[in-house]
Amino acid sequence: MTLSALRQYGVVTANYWAFTLTDGALRMLVIFHFHGLGYTSLEIALLFLFYEFFGILTNLYGGWLGGRYGLRLTLWAGTLLQIGALLMLIPVADSWPKWWSVAYVMVAQALSGIAKDLNKMSAKSAIKTVVPETPANPSEGEAQLFRWVAILTGSKNALKGVGFFLGGALLTSIGFNAAVGVMAAGLFGSFLLTLVLPAEIGRMKSKPGFAALFSKSRGINVLSLARLFLFGARDVWFVVALPVFLETSLGWRFWEVGGFMGLWVIGYGMVQGFAPALRRAWGQTSPPGVSAVEFWSGLLTAIPALIAIALWRQANPGLAIVLGLAAFGVVFAMNSSIHSYMVLAYTDAESVSLNVGFYYMANAAGRLLGTILSGGMYVIGGMQACLWSSTLLIALAYAVSMQLPNPPRKQSVIG
Repeated sequence: MTLSALRQYGVVTANYWAFTLTDGALRMLVIFHFHGLGYTSLEIALLFLFYEFFGILTNLYGGWLGGRYGLRLTLWAGTLLQIGALLMLIPVADSWPKWWSVAYVMVAQALSGIAKDLNKMSAKSAIKTVVPETPANPSEGEAQLFRWVAILTGSKNALKGVGFFLGGALLTSIGFNAAVGVMAAGLFGSFLLTLVLPAEIGRMKSKPGFAALFSKSRGINVLSLARLFLFGARDVWFVVALPVFLETSLGWRFWEVGGFMGLWVIGYGMVQGFAPALRRAWGQTSPPGVSAVEFWSGLLTAIPALIAIALWRQANPGLAIVLGLAAFGVVFAMNSSIHSYMVLAYTDAESVSLNVGFYYMANAAGRLLGTILSGGMYVIGGMQACLWSSTLLIALAYAVSMQLPNPPRKQSVIG
């Protein structure tokens, strides 16, 4: 990697890290603040409805914008929108009527959802454009691509875990309103770093038309559908049901819930980051392919089912959740890391923002599905209902993964 490309990668990654901290902290702040005001799990899930819904549209159109106008523009837009969303939440007061609080926060979360997916699409697409080609050894290029994707994705999720802890700590120490103001100021500092990025990064030579929004690659389409079910399976019990369960059923305090979930996401991110090294340690020297996707999806299916059975048999709920979540995190991280590599293996540098945008549109749709089910299923049947829903969604992801084609082995692969 040249010095210029390394600097670009560093700037993009630093901005992505700062954004991720605020995104994770904001989720914990919103969940705990409004749960403390007496909101039900379903009402809290509705606060994130626009966040996830607009993420779907953002990924679809964001990839198209990145292809036409460059990834610098979409990165800037995402960062500034998140700052605006944080500033918008500063005046939120406990005395506001419930309907007004819900509507107002949903709008702020819509801006945050747009911001998050613009930022994520820009950062992950940038990997394909700033890491050098290795035409002499395509296999090494593919392995290098897997490593760089794993590092960015793993570090992002580790910092999101730190953000969960940060959100719980800020809510306890300085309160909701001051916390969002502090985060907005910090994120603005990271925005200033991105001013050095060149305008042409990620810009396509030929301007993509509207029809280019939808991927023409069978591999991208099938992988995107599998991604939808995979992330729906995670969020159906993790995003709303888990923090509410830990607080109400196990009696954990806000900072304990935020700290635990933060540690889980940090560990999850570390497994993602070390996924290439772990595969090598297990004797897997070639880049992952379709068989790896199928294996890890099949293994993951059993975990939420076993946790649900443990709760049904009235095992120690704290032990069942903690140990089950640890196992789920390791296997899910391997799934997600391989998915993130596969989407870039199926595409080329010229159309990377379009294909990555389409893929993360499906990711956002899965989060939306999981968020709604998380609040609704918890009201209907508690944590067990959420876990069985997760099992079903992972089984669907596994079934879809069996239809994946082998990624093309290019003569020149950007790693």
